[in-house]
Amino acid sequence: MGNATRPTRPIRQLPSRQYGRTKIFGTIVVLLLIAGMAGLGYYFKHREPAAQAGGFGAGAGGPPGAPGGGGGRRGATTVGTTVAESTDMPVILEALGTVTPAATVTVRPQVSGVITEVRFREGQLVNKGEVLAVIDRRPFQMSLMQAQAQQQRDQAELENAKLTLERYRMLQTQDSIAQQDVDTQAATVKQLEGTVASDRAAVGTAQLDLDYSEIRSPIAGRTGLRVIDAGNYIAAGDTNGIVVVTQISPTDVEFTVPQDRVSEIIEPVSKGQALAITALDRTRTHTLSSGVFSTLDNQVNIDTGTVRAKARFENKDGALFPSQFVNVRLTLRLIDNAVTLPVSAVRNGADGDFVWLLKDDQTATMRKVTRGQATNDRVQVTDGVKVGEVVITEGGDRLQEGGHVILPADAAKAPAAGAADATNADGQKKREHRRRKDGAPGDKPAAPGTP
Repeated sequence: MGNATRPTRPIRQLPSRQYGRTKIFGTIVVLLLIAGMAGLGYYFKHREPAAQAGGFGAGAGGPPGAPGGGGGRRGATTVGTTVAESTDMPVILEALGTVTPAATVTVRPQVSGVITEVRFREGQLVNKGEVLAVIDRRPFQMSLMQAQAQQQRDQAELENAKLTLERYRMLQTQDSIAQQDVDTQAATVKQLEGTVASDRAAVGTAQLDLDYSEIRSPIAGRTGLRVIDAGNYIAAGDTNGIVVVTQISPTDVEFTVPQDRVSEIIEPVSKGQALAITALDRTRTHTLSSGVFSTLDNQVNIDTGTVRAKARFENKDGALFPSQFVNVRLTLRLIDNAVTLPVSAVRNGADGDFVWLLKDDQTATMRKVTRGQATNDRVQVTDGVKVGEVVITEGGDRLQEGGHVILPADAAKAPAAGAADATNADGQKKREHRRRKDGAPGDKPAAPGTP
C-alpha cells in the first residue's frame, strides 16, 4: 500500500509543470514577433503615400504662393506687419509713489472733562468745524457766569469812581478841595479800569473754555477709528485724542525722480508750465486719478541718487487712499510728428538696433535704426525708418536677408485651397465606388473565350 502512493508525490510532477510554462512563454514570444512583423509591414506599406501627401506642404510640388510651395516661395515665413506712423509722442517719466495726505490731525480736547456726546461715526467724512464730541458744559457755564458777575461789580465801582473824580475836579475849580485828593481819586479810577479789563479777559477765557467743550474737526476729511466713548473722562491735550482725521481731497503723492532727469522737470516748471501727472493702480491698467506736479525736494539722496517729488491730486472720488502705493506717470513734454513703431518691431542685435522691412516683392530686408523715446507699447525711431514704410512685427526671429514672407491674409487662403482639393478627391472616390457597386459596363469580368 505504501508503494501505491509513491507515484503521486509532487516532486515527480514538477518537471512536467515547468515544461508547460516554458511552452506557453515561447508561444507568447512567437505571437509578439508575428505582431511586430505585421506592424512593420503596415508601416512601410503606407509610408510612401503619406510622404507624398506631406510633400505638398514641405515645398515639393506645392502650389505657388502656398507656404513652402513652388514659384520661388520655398521656405517662406508667415509674419505680422505694421506701418510706421507719425504721431505726437509724449515723453513720460514713470515712478512708484505713495499717497500722502495733505493734512492728518489727531483731534485732542483743549479742556478737561467728561465726554457726554460722540457725534461722529468711524470712517465718516466730516467738514471743517464740525462738532465731533461734547464735554460736559455745565462747569464751564458756571465759570462764565461767575466771571461775568465779577466784571459787572467792578464795572459799577469804576463808574462810581469816575463820578467822584468829576465832583473832585469841580470842587478844585472852586478851591474847595486839595489837589492831592483829586490825584488820589484819578488813580483809583485807573486802577478800577484795569480791574474791569482783567474781568473782561476772564469772561473771554470762560467763554473760550465753554466753546472748547465742543470738540470740532480742524480740517475736512475722513475720520478713523475712535479711541474713546461717551462717559469717559478726558484731559486737555490727551495724547491719544478722540479720533484721527485725514484729509482726502485734495491729496498728495510722493515719489522719487532720478537725478539725471531733474533738469527735464525744472526747465518747464521754471517757465510756469503745469506738468500733468497720472496715478495708476498696481497693474498699470486702471487710472485712479489725474493731477498736477507740485514741487521737488531741495537735495539729492546720496544713497539712492534720487530726488523726492510731490504732486497734488483733487481725488474727489476718494480713489487714492492714504499710504497707498501707486504708479505715477509724469508727462514732461510732447514730441511733435515723431515716427513711431510698436515695441515688438524694433529688435537688438550684435550691431545695435534694427528692424525688418517688407519690400514690394514680399521679401524681408534688415535695416539699422536709432531709438528715441519710448512708451509702454510704442517706440520712437529717430533714424532708419520713414513714415509709411511697412515693418515686420511678428515672426522676425525666423527671417533671413532677402527671405520670402507670407502675410496672414495670404496664409489663410492656402489651407482653404487645400481643403477644396481634398473635398474634390473625396467626392471622386465616392463616385468611383458607387459606379463599381452598381455594376457599370466594363467592370464585370469578360466571359471565357471572348476576345
